[in-house]
Amino acid sequence: MSGSAAFFEAVKTRRSVYTIGSDSTIPDEKIEEIVATAVKHAPSSFNVQSSRAVLLLGDEHKKLWDITLEVLKGIVPAEQFPATEGKIKGFAAGHGTVLFFEDQERVKDLQTRFALYQDRFPTWSEHASGILQYIVWTALEAEGLGASLQHYNPLITPQVLSTWKLPESWSLVAQLVFGKPTAPAGEKAFEPVEGKRFLTFGKQ
Repeated sequence: MSGSAAFFEAVKTRRSVYTIGSDSTIPDEKIEEIVATAVKHAPSSFNVQSSRAVLLLGDEHKKLWDITLEVLKGIVPAEQFPATEGKIKGFAAGHGTVLFFEDQERVKDLQTRFALYQDRFPTWSEHASGILQYIVWTALEAEGLGASLQHYNPLITPQVLSTWKLPESWSLVAQLVFGKPTAPAGEKAFEPVEGKRFLTFGKQ
């Protein structure tokens, strides 16, 4: 299998998997390696390297979703809360969560040093985070894990920063919850690509 073929095989098999258990298909040390390697090599504008990640496992993973549930309890209407509670408990049943952040101090430093692009750096920072998220997500699923990307920020951001004593400049962007799949992902429909979502000009 060629290099690009192997890469796209991983791309094709990456899906949002919501039914997961607490087991893992790989050791925690391998999960750490995947996240650390992704953080190191994910590209960023001006090589600012503003992306940050925190891996939560075991009780620390469960603590995150306990915090999330408690926050949501205060804002979700009572008649809707049972469904919300079931969803959050489903995440807590997983093996772990990767928290993704962007260090706003690094972004503001670029805005100061390169004023011409200052309005673009926050967007480029989000691009960098998205790339990092995708790398980790795809790599975990290539190892047989299932994962889904969640966004309970900024609701839980203050509690996350205080609970794990993280820098105030770290802005929470997303939460990737993962575990061993207990059911396959559902079917995914695709809209036509050629001529609608992808165009080519100047082909020889």
